Amino acid sequence: MSLVQSVDHVALLPAYLAGGTAVLVLLVDLLVARPAVTVAVAATGSAVTALGAALAGTGGTRRTFCVGADCSWLYGGRAALVAVVFALLTLGVLALSGPLLRSGRVPVGEYCFLLACALTGGVVLGAAGDLITLIVALETLTLPLYVLVGLRRGSLAGAEAAVTFFVVSVVATTLTLLGAALLYAVAGSLHLDRLGATLAARDDLLDLPLTTVAVALVVAGLAFKVAAVPFHAWAPATYDGAPLPVAAYLSTASKLGGVVALLAVVERALPASVTGPVLAALAVLTMTVGNLVALRQRRTVRLLAWSSVAQAGYILAPLGALALAGGRTADARAGAYAAAVAYVVFFVLLELAAFAGVVALRPADGDGGTLADLSGAARRHPWVGGAFALALIGLAGLPPGLAGLFAKVTVVRALLAGHAGWLALVVAVNAVLGLAYYLRLAATLYAAPGPATARPGRAVALALGVATALAVLLGFAPQVVLEVAGR
Repeated sequence: MSLVQSVDHVALLPAYLAGGTAVLVLLVDLLVARPAVTVAVAATGSAVTALGAALAGTGGTRRTFCVGADCSWLYGGRAALVAVVFALLTLGVLALSGPLLRSGRVPVGEYCFLLACALTGGVVLGAAGDLITLIVALETLTLPLYVLVGLRRGSLAGAEAAVTFFVVSVVATTLTLLGAALLYAVAGSLHLDRLGATLAARDDLLDLPLTTVAVALVVAGLAFKVAAVPFHAWAPATYDGAPLPVAAYLSTASKLGGVVALLAVVERALPASVTGPVLAALAVLTMTVGNLVALRQRRTVRLLAWSSVAQAGYILAPLGALALAGGRTADARAGAYAAAVAYVVFFVLLELAAFAGVVALRPADGDGGTLADLSGAARRHPWVGGAFALALIGLAGLPPGLAGLFAKVTVVRALLAGHAGWLALVVAVNAVLGLAYYLRLAATLYAAPGPATARPGRAVALALGVATALAVLLGFAPQVVLEVAGR
């Protein structure tokens, strides 16, 4: 008996473009050996990938690599949104990397190739329909980052950060794979929708200790990727030791990948009655610890790293709301998932803009320095400082940073719709805590002048402006993001 399987190449187009970009960058670096051309090819490939991903997602959900009703690749509106965001983040990080690449301490070809490989993993991640594809895509996104963190020549801090990131990530991947293997032993399938249907139809499987252990391992492994407390300790040290553009990519693309993976298994495979309480507890711990520790930070990148930990808590909060009876209704569940995706989209744009501000105001190939090093920077560079301050205000959730304000309001509304008012209150209290350090950093930019800051490069200033402008524009049209995120 033969099994004929058709392949939808349109659905696979974004993966082809991202993978082709990586191969083309490698060939151009080998044959042409001109750094400017290599960077241009990587940037063009990222832009074309974003365009191809958007076009491929316009015809409804496309399915391929299917066995019966179970498909390993599902490309719809949400997968297209994820792919476009990954491509734009890669393009933005390439723009931020100009000073670093010109310093000569980072090989340009390898740097661009690794970014393109990470992009390929991110594009595949959004369309993954089974656990194996999901985990392989997540590792394809993460593996190049180990090297990127420690790629800077002569940097002991970078090497230490890379080793820390590698060891923690390997442990996280091992936990996730073990959990996936145990889920297969319980349900006999690795396809996400099939797993969800089997566990929903068989109450006896939920009572098995093996099922509880499997779910706990998968959630814990993915919680490492999003730096959720208590699986967060690697993030501040890794961000601070990495080159600034790589730290920006870690804080945005890597976190986006972890959230997309966690969202996929929670929404489609794992029972809300088991994952809901765990995610609610993780959300409360993550946002509270992240905000409290961020208050004490004096180094810029560590402050942004801890704030990124806190932001992960806001993203996990809508998923935790599914623990309550009201959160299991179809409308509340769809609202919770859409809120999580919309929040992470707004967050990564604002976070990229914040890191772009740090890159623009610090010396080429320098680290983030201390808050005092940025004192008065907005007085010397009004446009760059103003965009940086606007990004910080958006992360705090205050107007005129409408994107951040809308994101937090969306999360609170989803929690209230899911009958999780206590969790909405925790989010509101933590949002107030976050105001202290975001506004402190914004105020530092306009304080009395301190040490001279670097003159912003054109590409970095452009990336900062584009990221901030996108966040502002989406803040005026938030329903578009919510609509796409809900598909």
